[in-house]
Amino acid sequence: MTASQPTERSRRRRDLLVAAACGVFAAGMVGMAFAAVPLYDWFCRTTGFAGTPMTAKAAPANVLDRKIIVRLDANVAGALPWRFMPEKNFVEVRVGDVLTVNYIVVNESAQEIVGNASYNVSPPTVGAYFTKINCFCFTEQRLKPHERREMPVVFFIDPKIAEDSEHDGLNTITLSYTMYRVRQSEPQTVGSAGAGTAPSTTN
Repeated sequence: MTASQPTERSRRRRDLLVAAACGVFAAGMVGMAFAAVPLYDWFCRTTGFAGTPMTAKAAPANVLDRKIIVRLDANVAGALPWRFMPEKNFVEVRVGDVLTVNYIVVNESAQEIVGNASYNVSPPTVGAYFTKINCFCFTEQRLKPHERREMPVVFFIDPKIAEDSEHDGLNTITLSYTMYRVRQSEPQTVGSAGAGTAPSTTN
């Protein structure tokens, strides 16, 4: 019996160490799962991966004669009762030139709703050269019932694209936004108690 006691203690110590290691591993996996989305988003924004446009604070130093057509696309995800569209279907821009385009969103419901927009460009490989200075993407848009709003996008195509032989024949880029519902505030439907004066439906 005396000889078996150290063995039993060793077994218990080993089991405790294994359990602790499993707990640390599980906690690490949970942490990685929560970190995966922001890390992936950071990676895409930094490298232009998956057609994610780059960001900049200023215009490039030079403008090229080369022109590229930028097609503007807008989509609404799920049951979001919004109308979302670009002011123009496409624009022609010189490489390196800064351009501003507007997207229009209209809340067609009788209650206040919060939305948010994600974006990408295609072909995906051009994400490293399509650069935004100002954008409404990833900023919550809170629209009152029947409210209409214009949202600008300021962008340029980096002149470095001319150094990439893969894009020598590129003449069209598609900038696409998808608006989705984030959350809904306390319902304030037209005609409900405390809703006040019904908002105008004229846009």
